[in-house]
Amino acid sequence: MAKPSTGLVAALREAARRLKNGAHYAWGHHGACNCGHLLQVITRLDEADILAHAHTGMGEWTEIAAESCLVTGAPVSLLLSRLEEAGLTPADIHNIEYLDNKEVLQYLPGGFRWLKRNIRQDVIEYFETFAHLLEEKLLPEMNLPAETFIERKTGNRLQETVPA
Repeated sequence: MAKPSTGLVAALREAARRLKNGAHYAWGHHGACNCGHLLQVITRLDEADILAHAHTGMGEWTEIAAESCLVTGAPVSLLLSRLEEAGLTPADIHNIEYLDNKEVLQYLPGGFRWLKRNIRQDVIEYFETFAHLLEEKLLPEMNLPAETFIERKTGNRLQETVPA
């Protein structure tokens, strides 16, 4: 599972927001697929630049992530290193491309179900759920007052009990 960070949470949410707002989406396009959208946010490259870098490697993101050597200095390794710096592992990259991390799927609103890798709305839901899950993992590490958080399932503000 990815290393939780506020940067990764923000990147997942921004990628979901862009997809909701109609950004070009094509699962078979390195710059506009699931990982491509996350890379656009993390690297601030556009889909054409990502496509050009990705074509220096062979295959889909899942294959590139599994076979890439980050020491080579090839442009595609730059993209992969940026994903890893954000907290993702090669397994996470595969899971993002195929929307199949069971821990994320279990955390979906309404419970576990399979999502389709090439359906925009499913990608949005996966990104948002992944962000929520990582945020939940970050909360114990943060030293913030409980009343600043909104309970995920009900939308109610959490209340701290103050002894009388």
